[in-house]
Amino acid sequence: MAGPLQGVRILELTSVVLGPWACQILADMGAEVIKIEPPRGDSNRGLGAARNPGMAALYLSCNRNKRSLVLDLKQPAARDVVLKLAETCDVVVHNNRPQVMTKLGLDYAAMRAVNPKIIFCGSYGYGKNGPYGAKGALDDSIQAVSGIAMLNEMVLGEPRYLPTVVADKTTAMAVVQAVTAALFHRERTGQGQEIEVPMFETMVYFVMAEHLWGNTFEPPIGKAGYTRLMSHHRKPYKTLDGYIAILPYLDSHWETFCKLTGREDLLADPRFKTLSDRVGNIDATYEETGRIMATRTTGEWIELFGNTSVPTIVVNTLDGLLTDPHLQAVDFWQEADHPSEGRLRMTRFPTTFSETPADVRRLPPRLGEHSAEILREAGLSAAEIDALVATGATLTPG
Repeated sequence: MAGPLQGVRILELTSVVLGPWACQILADMGAEVIKIEPPRGDSNRGLGAARNPGMAALYLSCNRNKRSLVLDLKQPAARDVVLKLAETCDVVVHNNRPQVMTKLGLDYAAMRAVNPKIIFCGSYGYGKNGPYGAKGALDDSIQAVSGIAMLNEMVLGEPRYLPTVVADKTTAMAVVQAVTAALFHRERTGQGQEIEVPMFETMVYFVMAEHLWGNTFEPPIGKAGYTRLMSHHRKPYKTLDGYIAILPYLDSHWETFCKLTGREDLLADPRFKTLSDRVGNIDATYEETGRIMATRTTGEWIELFGNTSVPTIVVNTLDGLLTDPHLQAVDFWQEADHPSEGRLRMTRFPTTFSETPADVRRLPPRLGEHSAEILREAGLSAAEIDALVATGATLTPG
């Protein structure tokens, strides 16, 4: 069966993680994605473990189910090819600053002129109408400006970036949401549109869902920051032989926890009686829970709470995820033989569709692997393709 986005054609002009990962998600769900790369390739082609140049781990993780077309957009002939492809595409996704796309002659106005129904999605650092609109941005800078880095200062005593590209990946999912919503709108109305998914605004929206807290009210009736999350005691608990994650959060969880650990005395403690009480005394709640967890092994706690509703789970390492029994049971890790890179491991698409399952139809392409193929499909003659190759406007694998 085909994925839910079968028949949707996407032109991708992105690099790094945000855009490529967003377009991979759309491709996993069935969309046809043409990835346009500069002659040097996506910058991620050189990042991480690699068997061959230009096919490094980070690139491989974000670019399956795509075809690669090399175009040097500084050359007018290459820009003409982009506009020709846009005539038959449903969506354009880019992560260049708006000023760059205008300078290239590839902004929404140019795309709409050749295809009035086009959905044009730009995702970059900051909304173009604000004072930061012309600034460049990467994940670290957005973690800083959106408050994420200072969340760690409030807990650890110094600002720190999260060791994952949370801004890139969260914004990528916002891109997928926006594109699919725009496709639904066009299905009903026939109208294309321009979409802007700025990283800064997206991450403030993400962070402040819980952390607006006392500033929810005007004037404020408390500080910003969800109290429970700001405790320096909020971390996996040490057991006799390792660590465990357990959160007796709801009142029913807390009652079960106290009874099974033989600490029913805590049920009468006014600091812990209700969820509100426990959050108001969160350091004491975490400290008491930690003292209890330190008395048994991880396995013993997992067995004790395994059949209850109290959220309890092991603390995985990155390597441990590869052998996690749940992920193995749901076939999360998949392997495939790449024609140039050998055996590869990859994640499967995590969402399941009963009628239109996502799948892996293409493995990550070599740089320019499909240049000639896509240009022929666009109607260019062999002589025109040869001319583009000769001037460096495109590139095909040797």
